[in-house]
Amino acid sequence: MVGHQECTVEEDTRDNCTPKFWRKTLTAPAPFADETSCQCQAPHEKLTIAQARLGTPVDRPVRVYADGIFDLFHSGHARALMQAKTLFPNSYLLVGVCSDDLTHKFKGFTVMNEAERYEALRHCRYVDEVIRDAPWTLTPEFLEKHKIDFVAHDDIPYSSAGSDDVYKHIKEAGMFVPTQRTEGISTSDIITRIVRDYDVYARRNLQRGYTAKELNVSFINEKKYRFQNQVDKMKEKVKNVEERSKEFVNRVEEKSHDLIQKWEEKSREFIGNFLELFGPDGAWKQMFQERSSRMLQALSPKQSPMSSPTRSRSPSRSPSPTFAWLPIKTSPPSSPKAASASISSLSEVDEDEK
Repeated sequence: MVGHQECTVEEDTRDNCTPKFWRKTLTAPAPFADETSCQCQAPHEKLTIAQARLGTPVDRPVRVYADGIFDLFHSGHARALMQAKTLFPNSYLLVGVCSDDLTHKFKGFTVMNEAERYEALRHCRYVDEVIRDAPWTLTPEFLEKHKIDFVAHDDIPYSSAGSDDVYKHIKEAGMFVPTQRTEGISTSDIITRIVRDYDVYARRNLQRGYTAKELNVSFINEKKYRFQNQVDKMKEKVKNVEERSKEFVNRVEEKSHDLIQKWEEKSREFIGNFLELFGPDGAWKQMFQERSSRMLQALSPKQSPMSSPTRSRSPSRSPSPTFAWLPIKTSPPSSPKAASASISSLSEVDEDEK
């Protein structure tokens, strides 16, 4: 048989229902109890919790049983089964699942049918074996048939089927091991969420192709939900357009910032170059001054010395006076009389010098 934990066919003389060696790798779903080849016919020694926690007996695992409805199998169920599996160092976990008839009679209608709930349990990694159509109240015959050592469940009294606690006799027999519930998650919580947001899920399934008849929705509600879906689509389109416009505006702003930054850098560079060339100490001013000085030097000739060096003369002769020759603007005589007058003035000056 290919099972959840495949074992050798070698039988144990003390308990031939338990394989001697267990494969640790998980390769297949857990088997159903009524399909396994292991039939518990040999005597089964009763264990105490202290002995089980010490890992005894060494020749077989401790058989732990956990039961429930497991509707809408969730993490709370898985954590409870994980606790049951790890209660003892060496354990074999059997999980009983109640049928639809018992569940509807004592607890109420389920979302998943019994076949779906069985399969959900078979694919949980902590489960070694699944017992279909488990009893609502555990009987000594059932415990003996499956050679159950301990029953794992949370220790809150479970009142049902006319009893204050269906696990009371198990607790009195010393076979009960408590587990802890996971807060914030339960089948009832999940159903409450669906009922609370019924319109949302009805519209969701209509949009995904389910018919109003399949969803048990009236004609008026169907039209209302479809209209709301159209409105939501329009809102989504408007939202997408707004997001795209924001992205476009952001890109334009980024580009404008880049352009302004580049313009500022170029402006600073241009102003710096201009000041370096035409500023108070710029190169243009120095060049202009140099050229101006050159032009002035070229336009104005060098002046002759005001006095010439005196030559040594003999003491007998008196030195001749020096004269400063000044440039005299002369203009041609306008008439012969003016020319004779100028000649006479020159002769008078010559006589005075003598």
